[in-house]
Amino acid sequence: MIVTLDYESELPLYSQLYDEIVRGIADGSLTSGDSLPSVRSLAGDLSINLHTVNKTYQRLKQEGYVQIHRQKGAVVQPLGSVPATPEFRAMMSRQLRSLAAESVCRSMEEEEFVEQCRSAYRSLKGEDRS
Repeated sequence: MIVTLDYESELPLYSQLYDEIVRGIADGSLTSGDSLPSVRSLAGDLSINLHTVNKTYQRLKQEGYVQIHRQKGAVVQPLGSVPATPEFRAMMSRQLRSLAAESVCRSMEEEEFVEQCRSAYRSLKGEDRS
């Protein structure tokens, strides 16, 4: 798994790391049963604080993307094992509204906005663009 973080971004590192791991699960780079690197190892590889990685792993566990075992560490759960709860749908709606608002402010056409969403979803699912 290759993780890319933007150390100059306003987005906190733990959020960036969370997004990268979830993206890896979605696109198949990380599959069910894969072990994530240890907190210490990943923190060292990325030159970030142990607590940042630990916070990310705890959030991944809380959201159901990984299980944390004493022996195996953080292990990826099967794709589809995390349901789209009402809370998730509400969060998704808020984030999409923010992106839509910025798109409107930048005079982006609705069809381009929708196509960007469709393209991102399909690329993660491994589907051809059509």
